Amino acid sequence: MKNSLYSRVLLKLSGETLKGSQDLGFEADACRFVAERVRAIMDAGVEVAIVVGAGNLWRGGAAGGEMNRVDADKMGMLATAMNAIAIKNYCNAIGIPVLLQCAIPTGGFLPAYDREAAIKAMEAGQLVVFAGGTGNPFFTTDTASVLRALETDCDAVLKATKVDGIYSADPKKYPDAERYDELSYDEAIERQLKVMDMSAFSLCREHDLPIVVFDFFTADLERIMAGDTSCGTIVH
Repeated sequence: MKNSLYSRVLLKLSGETLKGSQDLGFEADACRFVAERVRAIMDAGVEVAIVVGAGNLWRGGAAGGEMNRVDADKMGMLATAMNAIAIKNYCNAIGIPVLLQCAIPTGGFLPAYDREAAIKAMEAGQLVVFAGGTGNPFFTTDTASVLRALETDCDAVLKATKVDGIYSADPKKYPDAERYDELSYDEAIERQLKVMDMSAFSLCREHDLPIVVFDFFTADLERIMAGDTSCGTIVH
């Protein structure tokens, strides 16, 4: 990716990326695919950090009214730690060195979040995977992605999805939905586009951090990294 606009990126992965065709959990082929896609970016000399969600293991909203939001979010943060460990193993298997860090205390399971250590690891060619969200309830992993990207001086947040950019509505439900090549932060917020939460959009706007939304499964990564809006949407 000689023409890449970015030298360091934060890749936001959903937990669903790891489950493949299964309803829940991990699918080996899906995890291998994630590792290969990450390697494609790193082999081009781009430094990469990942924030991973937990949707393949836990969705608090499905737990019913007995589960309070704080505890549900705590369970979700713990689930991201499991996903981070899975990513580490599949990346290690194809030669990618990985540093895991977690925003919540996990004893000897995962190292605590350390900004300087994360930056040094990326500079040394390691993949850094951040688990535990922000470490606080009521914040999504979208917001955690933006926060970690800003803290570690990333050039952009790459939001991996199952569609080739941002649409005015769900293109699977509404075939005539409009696809956007690029949007301003204000447009994304005013139109209440659901690809990221409003807190994440607002934080990016405040610090002028671009968001690139693309199809993680089919997009040409070289074109995405070069800023080609024909295969992804840029919010800036």
